[in-house]
Amino acid sequence: MAVPKRKTSKSKTASRKAQNTKKPIARASSCSQCGAPAMPHHVCTSCGYYNGRQVLSVSSEE
Repeated sequence: MAVPKRKTSKSKTASRKAQNTKKPIARASSCSQCGAPAMPHHVCTSCGYYNGRQVLSVSSEE
């Protein structure tokens, strides 16, 4: 079994563990059809459009 020859320093351990932090959520862009804020690469929840075509039928409660 492999055993380390030297003690791993605190800075080396901390810099390795710094990669595991949570990433921020991507900024919402505006929908090209209705202009509502929508996440990139997701169907718009207000109109149901994605990539210029309607994917979901969304019932509007007005």
